Amino acid sequence: MRQLLQQLGLETAWTMVRYFLVAGTAFLVFYWMLAPKLGASKIQQRKARRNDFFREILHSSSSSVMLAAMAILALSDAVRPYTFVYTDINAYPLWWFGLSVVLALVVHDTYFYWMHRVLHHPKLFRLTHLVHHKSTNPSPFTAYSFHILEAIAEGGVVPVLVFTMPMHPAAIGLFALSSLVINVYGHLGYEIMPKFFRRTWLFEILNTSTFHNFHHLKFRGNYGLYFRVWDRWMGTEHPGYVGEYDRIQERRFGPSRI
Repeated sequence: MRQLLQQLGLETAWTMVRYFLVAGTAFLVFYWMLAPKLGASKIQQRKARRNDFFREILHSSSSSVMLAAMAILALSDAVRPYTFVYTDINAYPLWWFGLSVVLALVVHDTYFYWMHRVLHHPKLFRLTHLVHHKSTNPSPFTAYSFHILEAIAEGGVVPVLVFTMPMHPAAIGLFALSSLVINVYGHLGYEIMPKFFRRTWLFEILNTSTFHNFHHLKFRGNYGLYFRVWDRWMGTEHPGYVGEYDRIQERRFGPSRI
């Protein structure tokens, strides 16, 4: 029991350090250092309140405990023999290491989309997801701002992954870091995509900060985390998203032909 608590403490500490490094750096850059120069890139022109940041950090701290607990459960000695986790880096080709991270993001996006839609059921929303949606004007600190029950559901993707595909512990760590970085971008509150992105095929697939910000503003639609694919297949993409994205990019770069 003592060893388990030590593992939980260490994993929680690492999860919180990772959160504060990524979210804190984004907050420092966009909300302090460059804020006066990035007014045109701000998605919602109104400012979030200081109390919102404190609330988000408080909930993110408790979420870190739950996320760490789910990771420890999935990688524990009792569970690992039944998973596809491997520790010998040569057990699979090196290209699989990188591909497994990409596939993990694809699996996570599917997991998140359907979990997210379930959490928007009126009864579940009031019980759990409302905590996250108190941030109608999200900031980087919103990334882990969950009710404890939602944090458990969020962390549930790690057990799904280790029972789905071969993954090295380092690949799982890289997946967690990549997921957090993208999550922070989604809650950034600023659109930073370059002008040319709108004219590429990637725009039709990838989410933007505006995409997820619109979800926080409207409370419906745009349920995906990384990709637009599920929302477009299921008809849940908010019809005003593309127009809002174009409006913000026009404010940043001036009128352009699409």
